[in-house]
Amino acid sequence: MYGIGTITRKELADHFSSYRFIILFALIAMVSLITVYMVGMHIREELEGIAKPKFVFLMLFTSSGALFSMVQFVALFGPLIGLILGFDSINRERNEGTLSKLLSQPIYRDVVINGKFLAGLITIAVMLASILLVVTGLGLSIVGVVPGIEEFWRIFVYLIISIIYVSFWLGVSILFSILFRNVATSALAALAVWIFFSFFISLGASIVADSLMSKQGEQGTEAILQRAKIIRAVTLTSPMELYNNATATIIDPTRRTARSIVAMGPMERLSISRFAGPLSLTQSIYVVIPYIITLVAITAICFAVSYTVFMRQEIRSL
Repeated sequence: MYGIGTITRKELADHFSSYRFIILFALIAMVSLITVYMVGMHIREELEGIAKPKFVFLMLFTSSGALFSMVQFVALFGPLIGLILGFDSINRERNEGTLSKLLSQPIYRDVVINGKFLAGLITIAVMLASILLVVTGLGLSIVGVVPGIEEFWRIFVYLIISIIYVSFWLGVSILFSILFRNVATSALAALAVWIFFSFFISLGASIVADSLMSKQGEQGTEAILQRAKIIRAVTLTSPMELYNNATATIIDPTRRTARSIVAMGPMERLSISRFAGPLSLTQSIYVVIPYIITLVAITAICFAVSYTVFMRQEIRSL
C-alpha cells in the first residue's frame, strides 16, 4: 500500500524518541533484570557442586523471584506496553488537527490505521526481543550454563507468543483511541479492560463456580473436578489466561498439559509413568496450539473492529 512505509517510519520515530517509551522500557528492563538476577543466584546456589539438569536455563524464566517469575511478569504487566503505545494514537492527532491534514494528502485512510498498528507491533517486538536478549546474557553469566538449541527455540516461540499477546492489547488501546475523542477517557477505558481481565475474571470464576456447585449440592472428588472445569471455562475468557496456558508448556518442557487438575484413569497413569521424560518442542506446540490460535484470532478481531470503525468515521468529524 502506498504510503504505509512513510506512516510506519513516522510512528516509529515518535515511539522511540518519546520519553514515555524510554521510561517504560527502562522500568520493564530493570524489573526483568532484577527478577532474573535473583532467580539466577538461587539456581546457582542450589546447583553448586552437582550435575546440571537438562533445561536448567529455562528455569530462569519459570522460577519465581521475590514476587513473580519472568513469565508471570510479562503476563501481568506486558499489556501495559501495548496500552501505552496506542491509547492516544488516533485521538491525539484528531485533537491537534493533524489527522484531517494527513487525510487530505494523497494517502488512503486505511494506510493510517495500518501504519500505526504496524509501527506499534514493531516497537513491541523490538522491546521484548531486547529484554529477552539482555536477560539471556545475564543468565549466561550467572548460571554458567549454555542453553541448548531446543532451549533457544523454546525462548524464540515464547517471544512470538508474547508479541502476539501484547499486540492484542495494542489493538484494544487503538480501538478506544478511535472510539473516544478524549485521550484521558481512552486511557482509562483501556486500563479498566486490563484490570478486569487480569484481576477480576479469576475472582468472578471462583464466585460463579461456588454458586453453581452450591445449587447442585454435590460433594467429593466429582464436585472438585466439576468446580475446576467451571473455573477454567470462565477464566479462559481472559487473554492473560490464554497467554499463561500458551506459554506454560512451551517454556517448561516437563509439563504435559496446561490444566492444573487432570482426571486420570489407570491407563493415563501407566502412560505417564512409561513416558516420564520432557516433551519435545513439537509436542509442546501441539499441546498449546489451541491457545496460540485463539490469541491470534482475538488480536485479528480486535484490529478488524478498530479498522472498520475508523474507516466508517466521517472525515469532517476528524
